[in-house]
Amino acid sequence: MTIAIFPGSFDPYTIGHHSVVRRILPLFDKLIIGIGINDQKHYSSTEEERVSHIAQIYASEKRIEVKAYHGLTIDFARQEGALFIVKGVRNVADFEYERTQADVNRRLSGIETIFLPAEPGMDIVSSSIVRELGKYGKDTSEFTEIR
Repeated sequence: MTIAIFPGSFDPYTIGHHSVVRRILPLFDKLIIGIGINDQKHYSSTEEERVSHIAQIYASEKRIEVKAYHGLTIDFARQEGALFIVKGVRNVADFEYERTQADVNRRLSGIETIFLPAEPGMDIVSSSIVRELGKYGKDTSEFTEIR
């Protein structure tokens, strides 16, 4: 069974994240959406809320699991038997940052990272922008409601 993980804080889970999952799922037998927990960060929703929300979105897809984890992503990947890490990239800056992480992860664990470029129009969608808009009372549903 070929397993991949799609890690992130997913605070909140956006249509951009959903696009990555929808497009990458056909390549794997199992995809684990890994919600990384960093005790130094302050999240807008709890770990349990994020796990529950994302699990509800994919309740009918048996190849997807949603789990929270602490620590390094490569340790979580090993624990889950994943051979691949999936990362969505919106632009060159995202790619350069993620490429450096991928190189370190490969060196430490042998786990490969697969980059998936954003679909047209999705390159502006980020959780931090959605949080900022929400903080000022703006409607964020066009970025977070999964259809």
